[in-house]
Amino acid sequence: MRSDLADKFGIEYPIFGFTPSEHVAAAISRAGGLGVLGCVRFNDPEELEAALTWMDENTDGKPYGVDIVMPAKVPTEGGAIDLDKLIPAEHRAFVDRTLDELGVPPLSDDVEHATGVLGWLHSVARSHVDVALGHRIALIANALGSPPKDVIDQAHAKGVPVAALAGAVEHARRHVENGVDIVIAQGYEAGGHTGEIASMVLVPEIVDALGDSAAVLAAGGIGSGRQVAAALALGASGVWMGSYWLTTSEYKLGSASGEGPSAIQRALLKATSADTVRSRIYSGKPARLLKTKWTEAWSKPGAPDALPMPLQNLLVSDAHQRISASENPDVVAMPVGQIVGRMNEIRPVAEVMAELVSGFEDARARLDSMK
Repeated sequence: MRSDLADKFGIEYPIFGFTPSEHVAAAISRAGGLGVLGCVRFNDPEELEAALTWMDENTDGKPYGVDIVMPAKVPTEGGAIDLDKLIPAEHRAFVDRTLDELGVPPLSDDVEHATGVLGWLHSVARSHVDVALGHRIALIANALGSPPKDVIDQAHAKGVPVAALAGAVEHARRHVENGVDIVIAQGYEAGGHTGEIASMVLVPEIVDALGDSAAVLAAGGIGSGRQVAAALALGASGVWMGSYWLTTSEYKLGSASGEGPSAIQRALLKATSADTVRSRIYSGKPARLLKTKWTEAWSKPGAPDALPMPLQNLLVSDAHQRISASENPDVVAMPVGQIVGRMNEIRPVAEVMAELVSGFEDARARLDSMK
């Protein structure tokens, strides 16, 4: 499974694993891929500093990257308190009513309420870049397209390549014109923020459009060695995987007890590939989520439209915290791709990586045997 891109990064396999968990990201890097830590959950730069320091110390000297969120259209800026004033009262009432109807209890008095994820803001994302470049990162990726040119130049000045997600050929071309080194062709099947075109169509379109101007990673619907082989056959230089790591044993976010699978993982384990929905209710931009009673409530007649980024996330942040604390898998709010149908057991990252590699080798052998 060697590739020129893997050699460039000094990794064994061209598998780039995005995750909000530093424990999962470090395990991906140790297993021969490139773990990429999602930074959007870090409101305080000091929290990200601590997480990256931990990554420095727990990746056995192997490379890792970070993923920031910088929307192409700069969202409304401000602190959590100021932005909170922009949220309509009817939206708040709907959220409170829905939580009550779903039987989600309020947080106990001793729990500090969430203030919302401010990582969607450009100002916060720029602080993430500054912190990350103070560590030995090997990649900066932007989950919402190309970062501003000055951010790309800042990364390049430190010798750090920049990757950006694209859901259409025109997006990919703009990224490269802006100085992006790697385009992540993310198909409609993917979890989180995603476009309208499926991976089987999108990947070769972007590969053909870019030629040798940038490397392309395939994303969306990848959870087996066969799918990695298919991505490389379509012309990609590697794969970008996010959802598939959510049911690894190292993933502990959202677990109230810290023991056994979290409510999120229990919900994922029983889901099929048909159990996702694309909606704006998570962040204000279209994102693929696990289909639950929470997402269904937002699709019913009379439900309000989602607010623009970052107001929607601020609106639902407390709800997400209550949902997580309730440990009810029927209500969870979680981005995940259609590959969730294959995510049916809890396994260590190293075991998942070994299966991807062996599956790739089997697929290649099968193709080699064809006459």
